[in-house]
Amino acid sequence: MQEYRSLIVTLFAIFGLLLLGAFFSPSFTVQRTYLELFMLFGSLLFIFSVLVVLATIGFGSFALYLAIVVGALLLLFGVQIAFLMVIITYGIWGFIFGIELLLVANDVSTAITWFQERYTFSTFSKEYYAFYPVILIVYFLVELLPSLLSHQKPKRFSPHQVFEKMRELLD
Repeated sequence: MQEYRSLIVTLFAIFGLLLLGAFFSPSFTVQRTYLELFMLFGSLLFIFSVLVVLATIGFGSFALYLAIVVGALLLLFGVQIAFLMVIITYGIWGFIFGIELLLVANDVSTAITWFQERYTFSTFSKEYYAFYPVILIVYFLVELLPSLLSHQKPKRFSPHQVFEKMRELLD
């Protein structure tokens, strides 16, 4: 716990020193430089924390791949593109997971097989919680919105019931 405390204090000290440098700068260009450094460091901290979270959840090889790609994009195009790539990766991966989960909710055997080949219940539950907002968006876009536009009764989707069903299938 001591390591985390010193890491957090170091991060706050860096942010604080950059803000103090921006506040007490003698000119606008120096102030702008400090603020750009503050934004760059914050963006790098965000990207690094996403990679750490992915590695902690259990996606070690994917986190390594993402770190290499994000590092290359960061060097070539800047922080904004690296941030955008992290968001797009989360969205695409989440949509694939969400669509497969909707297929499991509708008892499609190929989706059940897909989960059984790739997941244990522990890894499934980690991704389930990580992509919960995307699962609800996929349900809205794939099930609810088309049924409302065609004036049909939408199929009921309960994420909790699907979670319990996956517990039975993957244990």
